[in-house]
Amino acid sequence: MAAPAVASVALLLLSCLAAAAGDDRDALLAFKAGVTQDPTGALRSWSNDRRFCRWAGVNCSAAGRVTTLDVGSRRLAGTLSPAVADLAHLEVLNLTDNAFTGAIPASLGRLGRLRWLSLCDNAFTGEIPAALRGLGNLTTAYLNNNNLTGGVPAWLGAMPKLTMLRLAKNSLSGRIPPSLANLKTIQNLDLAENLLEGEIPEGLARLPNLQFFTVYQNRLSGKIPPGFFNMSSLQGLALTNNAFHGELPPGTGTHSPNLVYLFLGGNNLTGPIPATLANATQLQFLSLANNSFTGQVPPEIGRLCPVSLQLSNNKLTATDTGGWEFLDNLTSCDALSEIFLGGNKFSGAMPSSIVRLSTLQALSLSGNRISGVILPGIGNLVGLQALDLRHNLFAGAIPEGIGKLKNLQELYLQGNELTGPVPSTIGDLTQLLSLDLSDNSLNGTIPPSLGNLQRLMLLNLSRNGLAGHVPRELFGLTSLSSAMDVSGNQLDGVLPREVGQLVKLTFMTFAGNRLSGDVPAELGSCQSMEFLDLDSNLFAGSIPPSLSKLKGLRMLNLSSNRLSGAIPPELGQMTGLQKLDLSRNELSGGVPVGLENISSLVVLDVSGNNLVGNVPQRGVFANATGFKMAGNNALCGGATQLRLPPCRTLADSTTRGSHLFLKIALPVIGAALCIAVLLTVLLWRRKRKSRTTSTAARSVLNGNYYPRVSYAELAKATDGFAEANLVGAGKYGSVYRGTLALKTKGNLARDAVAVAVKVLDLRQAGACKTFLSECETLRSVRHRNLIGIVTCCASVDAAGGEFRALVFDFMPNSSLDRWLHPGPSDARKRGGLSLVQRLSIAVDIADALSYLHNSCDPPIVHCDLKPGNVLLGDDMTARIGDFGLAKLLLLDTAGGTESTIGIRGTIGYVAPEYGTTGSVSTAGDAYSYGLTLLEILAGKAPTDGGLGDGTTLPEFVAAAFPERIEQVLDPALLLMEGLDRSVSVSASMSTMSTVSTSYSEDSEVRVTARDCVVAAVRVALSCCRRAPYERMGMKEAAAEMHLIRDACLRACGANKPVV
Repeated sequence: MAAPAVASVALLLLSCLAAAAGDDRDALLAFKAGVTQDPTGALRSWSNDRRFCRWAGVNCSAAGRVTTLDVGSRRLAGTLSPAVADLAHLEVLNLTDNAFTGAIPASLGRLGRLRWLSLCDNAFTGEIPAALRGLGNLTTAYLNNNNLTGGVPAWLGAMPKLTMLRLAKNSLSGRIPPSLANLKTIQNLDLAENLLEGEIPEGLARLPNLQFFTVYQNRLSGKIPPGFFNMSSLQGLALTNNAFHGELPPGTGTHSPNLVYLFLGGNNLTGPIPATLANATQLQFLSLANNSFTGQVPPEIGRLCPVSLQLSNNKLTATDTGGWEFLDNLTSCDALSEIFLGGNKFSGAMPSSIVRLSTLQALSLSGNRISGVILPGIGNLVGLQALDLRHNLFAGAIPEGIGKLKNLQELYLQGNELTGPVPSTIGDLTQLLSLDLSDNSLNGTIPPSLGNLQRLMLLNLSRNGLAGHVPRELFGLTSLSSAMDVSGNQLDGVLPREVGQLVKLTFMTFAGNRLSGDVPAELGSCQSMEFLDLDSNLFAGSIPPSLSKLKGLRMLNLSSNRLSGAIPPELGQMTGLQKLDLSRNELSGGVPVGLENISSLVVLDVSGNNLVGNVPQRGVFANATGFKMAGNNALCGGATQLRLPPCRTLADSTTRGSHLFLKIALPVIGAALCIAVLLTVLLWRRKRKSRTTSTAARSVLNGNYYPRVSYAELAKATDGFAEANLVGAGKYGSVYRGTLALKTKGNLARDAVAVAVKVLDLRQAGACKTFLSECETLRSVRHRNLIGIVTCCASVDAAGGEFRALVFDFMPNSSLDRWLHPGPSDARKRGGLSLVQRLSIAVDIADALSYLHNSCDPPIVHCDLKPGNVLLGDDMTARIGDFGLAKLLLLDTAGGTESTIGIRGTIGYVAPEYGTTGSVSTAGDAYSYGLTLLEILAGKAPTDGGLGDGTTLPEFVAAAFPERIEQVLDPALLLMEGLDRSVSVSASMSTMSTVSTSYSEDSEVRVTARDCVVAAVRVALSCCRRAPYERMGMKEAAAEMHLIRDACLRACGANKPVV
């Protein structure tokens, strides 16, 4: 009987094993059934074959039970079948790097033998199932890089064997549970890139085996538990981009013998950098960037010999007398790869020790106050791949030796005071991807050798003094894709036909030069172009229809040239166009009907041309603010809100034909009689002392610079200068709103436009001179942020008295002053301006002043900048007006740029030196800009009585800067949504700035709206320094404000910078 019994037991066991094996096969087939996409055929071998242990990705035990399911990186898609939990002997489940979606099955909690679980790099959603607490043997859990929500489960602290827990790159929220401090075996705890908030539990800093703790890019706050700086096991600590505050504890680094990585950037840490960090002798990567550390960098830091040292965007200092010693110590390091010191307060000359850092691959000193020359020895750093010296005070020439940096990929020298030519040796940098030399004072020609940079993707030479022709070699740079910006120079000649070879380029501008000839038809071959700006040149001829081939073009600006002929109807095929500016040319013919079909077109500016005929009514033409047409006096029809006259029909012309003679002869005779009478009265009333100014006024008008307009027309336009139309009054006169019908040169038609009529009070001394100054100044300048003059009038009024008036474009949103300090009637303005609006207005003002100071020859000083002279258009674009005190600066014998005029301007906004020297300069405008910017942010005028006895507005703001900046901001701004919001922005070397960059490849930076306010206030205070030579110039201020505004747009949720 014994033998049969044994046989029965064996048969029973075999039967059970066979049944269990069948369960495993069914579970695997259920897993396969959940897979909807298998592009690589990874599961092709999975069939009804009973030999499932041979299937791809499956491993079994000796007993034939599945112990491993590994199908990582197979590009599988679908959902994870709950039947996987039937693999009762499963120890390893790896689904890494696929495209599984849906929830993590709760049934996985039945896999009691599971040791290794990796579901990372998929698209799982929902919360982490509570049933997973049943995985008592789990040592490794990778759930990172999914779309998981909910909180970090507290029960994770009860997983007794867990050594590796990665939950990064999800959307987990709430606080870090203190129970995680019970994970005595944990070695790697990664919670980065989630939405976690609150403080780090103190107990986590006492975990005995913790080697890596990573929580960067969350919303954590409070102080960093000091225990993290006293953990002998810790190798990596990454707390970047949170809101931690406080100082690093004394002795930091003394008890961290194994620390290799320390990333604390992007927080609110303050105080000095502890010298004891040098005791962490294994430290190779140190990032303290984007905090508020102060003082000098301890010399001991240089003895660490790290691979990477990131200290950018703090308040660290150094001068010629001290603070650079840490660089001297770094010269003995043989593994140093990158140094980022941008956005601090380093000053003095460039330390000579820098050129001895022979292993360096990346160097950033941007956004400091470093002066002197760029050291010629910089060419010795032959391993350098990225060099960023932007926004400093470097002067002199770019050293020829820079051409020795054969490995250089990125070179940023913009925003300095560099002079001399662009070295031809830059053409030897054949690995270069980005070259930015903008906002300097470089001169000479563009070297043709730049055509050797066959890998170049970005080229920016804008806002210098470069002259001569554009080298044809530049257009052989077919790798250009990001930008070619050569605007704001003095280039002449034609735009070469080879421009059509730039088929990858998305952004091109040659605006503000002296280029002539035709607009090349070959531009139509630049199929990737999204932004094309040829504004303010001397281009002539017709607009090439081939531009319509640029289907991806979003902005086309051909304004302020000498283009003629008709607007090509083919432009109506540019379906992606958002802004089209053809203003201030000599275009004729009609407005193409096809433009109304471009649904994306929001701005169309054809003003200042000779267009005629019917205006379409749909699309952009139905938007009175988006369609600008002033100065085209023969346009008719269109949408009713455009207020154009109706178009004449053929019947109208026939009926009126018999009256043609009377219509021509009578007005001519009447006008002649009126002119004779007016001239007689003028001669009778003119006084001897006014002869010069009257003659000068007529000379302006007789030069055909402006359309003719009479006193009677202006009186009619303003309803007899009615008080109801009075929109403002000042020292030299009053401003009225009106609707004026301007005549064409042929006197054939009229175009009614909204205007602002500034009537001069000639009883005030200097009023006539103010009139002439504005006429002459505004005739010679053209810029989108300067008020446009429509015409001017020098005539006699109804009583026979002298009459002077200026007619401007009407700005419907009145002045900036009325938005900052709204009166009882300004109900709409009492809501206040948003931070983005304020910074955009500040950018507009800075751009206008930079244009006056740097692009006009001779430079023009406004002399009376204040919020009351900043007018806002219907789209809140700011324009500077009131040029009555403007002064042209002529070079004196010493080469300076000053002009003596006595004290002028408005009390509170006038530069202090005006009261002592009586001389004006561009630095005086910079002072007024700084005050205006402070008023924009603080909501207080310089003459505000609430500042305190004898306290100036800059002193008032500086006393709270930066720690208590909220105390001096405009209360309306504090209430605005967005001041406490933040954004993470990529911070590669090609997007560095003093506001929004960590200067670390592939790192992330968190920029808050408060950061943008602080940066803007820093610019304002730099412009308000008492000594003129210490003030930031408007070119630099404009560049800084653009960076700040664009960072704020991202921080406050906007999609993109304003074009």
